Amino acid sequence: MSEVRLTLEEVRDTAMRGLTKSGISEENAAVIADVMTTAEQDGCKSHGLFRMPGYCSSSRSGRIDGKVTPTLHDDAPGVIRVDGHHGFTAPAMAAGRPVLAEKARSQGIAAMPIMNACHFAALWYDVDALAEDGLVAFAFVNSRSFVAHTGGIRKLYGTNPMAFGWPRPGKPPMIFDQASSASARGEIQIHLRDGHDIPEGWAIDPEGNPTTDPEAGLAGAQLPFGGHKGAAIAMMVELLAVGLTGCKFGFESAQDENTDGGPSEGGELLIAMDPARFGGTGESGAALAHAELLFNEILQEEGTRLPSDRRYAARKVTPTEGITIPKSLYDTILGYCED
Repeated sequence: MSEVRLTLEEVRDTAMRGLTKSGISEENAAVIADVMTTAEQDGCKSHGLFRMPGYCSSSRSGRIDGKVTPTLHDDAPGVIRVDGHHGFTAPAMAAGRPVLAEKARSQGIAAMPIMNACHFAALWYDVDALAEDGLVAFAFVNSRSFVAHTGGIRKLYGTNPMAFGWPRPGKPPMIFDQASSASARGEIQIHLRDGHDIPEGWAIDPEGNPTTDPEAGLAGAQLPFGGHKGAAIAMMVELLAVGLTGCKFGFESAQDENTDGGPSEGGELLIAMDPARFGGTGESGAALAHAELLFNEILQEEGTRLPSDRRYAARKVTPTEGITIPKSLYDTILGYCED
């Protein structure tokens, strides 16, 4: 497969051109371009430039408003609600995050529901800045339905990822981001694009039969990880991201017209906690230092690593080596860079 190598600066510049030519405002495009560039920087191919056609086409179709300005609602001392007004989630996240951090430091714990927005990014990005700022952070988001409940074959839940960030003194935060499905949908799409089978247990075909064919898996339903345990977590995420925000459940957003390959509308919930307010120490340093005992214990065994270590390893080399994407994707992206 022919590939094109780009510097991170070229990634961002190309993203900005394509997004703004597709009717997304400069301000919103800057946030989205940063999200995709950071994903490429960290080797997260399924959420880098691979997502750009979806951003651009959903804005060009008019289904998502790329020019909207999010609105913040101060609902309680520990709650800041963000209305995305049927735009992309990344600008809504950027608008609300500083207030969420301020409330978490003031109250010890704070939450930020995001409503009426379309999430299309890696979820670790949403907790990364909060953890870098010394806060413990959770994020939960749903999407249109792709995943069957255990025992069923009908698409009911989104892939419903959750992310968790823990700050580390003098080191990048420990962050994990995982779908409640056996795989992210983007991973199946990349397997299809590259002509590879998917692992067993990722999906079933439209008749409910196990399949390793990515095309049949996309047409059928994805499976939760760990059977009924993953299905329970998918349900929990659906309730946190949608039940508390009043947005659309996955099966509701699946009924919307969406033929442009872009994200569906759903909800997201973020929770931030100040470690200085827990444990009776009055300072975050004690709690964070204690956590290092656990991390060190994990890493004593050969072959172990902490979540995000692979991303941080990629982050060290991509600024000098750049990144590669398939030429077919690059040609598609260039098409969006034209009027």
